[in-house]
Amino acid sequence: MEFLSYLSPMFFVLIVAGALVGVIFGAIPGMTATMAVAVCLPLTYALDLTNGLALLLGLYVGGISGGMVPAVLLNIPGTPSSITTTFDGYPMAKKGEGERALKISIVASLFGGLFSAGVLFYFAPLLADFAIKFSYVEKFLIIFLALTVIASLTKNMLMGIFSGVLGVWLSLIGTYEITDGGNGETRLMFDFMEYYLVSGFSLLPVLIGIFGITTILQDAEKGFKGDAASPTIKLTTGSRFSFNVFKGQLTNLVRSSSIGTFVGMLPGVGGSAASVLAYTQEKTFPEIPPRWAMVRPKGSWLLSHPIMP
Repeated sequence: MEFLSYLSPMFFVLIVAGALVGVIFGAIPGMTATMAVAVCLPLTYALDLTNGLALLLGLYVGGISGGMVPAVLLNIPGTPSSITTTFDGYPMAKKGEGERALKISIVASLFGGLFSAGVLFYFAPLLADFAIKFSYVEKFLIIFLALTVIASLTKNMLMGIFSGVLGVWLSLIGTYEITDGGNGETRLMFDFMEYYLVSGFSLLPVLIGIFGITTILQDAEKGFKGDAASPTIKLTTGSRFSFNVFKGQLTNLVRSSSIGTFVGMLPGVGGSAASVLAYTQEKTFPEIPPRWAMVRPKGSWLLSHPIMP
């Protein structure tokens, strides 16, 4: 009952407004959820603690979810967490199902957010005690697992491993932290690069560059071949959305939400690793056939009613 006393009309208005502004920030490549929170942080100075947190949380959640818009329509992840959305969302947009892909992403994102909020609401102290026991070794193993599953998703295993190693090498470019026993010297770069890469590569610009340049080059290739008149993305607006697309996906939603909640509560791991792990689990998880799918030998009939125990 004490929690209900904090709920007011202004509380919900700030959540909705923050989510809308966050979606706009996340839908623009290069504008992250963290940037949305930083820009709107001065607005919370005139609010109390509860309403200020409501606005900031709405901004952050909306910014993370808004990254799926350019991921589906442009094949450019708006946020690092939207990397896996490009794998299936952009091909759907090329087939004219961009609106359907966005609606599926919105519903799945809403389910995952409500699931994690409910878990954290009831089990936050227990999860906090469990998460704080994770040392650098456990975090390294989780990130290493994410890298290995990325390699497993590619058709060419050698190319996938090479891509993971290349990403680790690029992430090591920067400066040794003095607080961690380093001397503040730069690593893995030439002298003329120190001024530009003293802080290393930022993840989001690298993602936008990789995915964006790839899309631009593909469109340019089509233009050279004379196919520029045919649009790459087809949007069919006005189509009715049916929740039947989630039929049989409840296990997938719960499993992916559980992975996201577990990985998200670990400090320093982030949603990008969680999305990759959840996507890989769905791709590799064996599908359980329905109970009614019992096929007789050839020439016989197909049993099409539930098998009673």
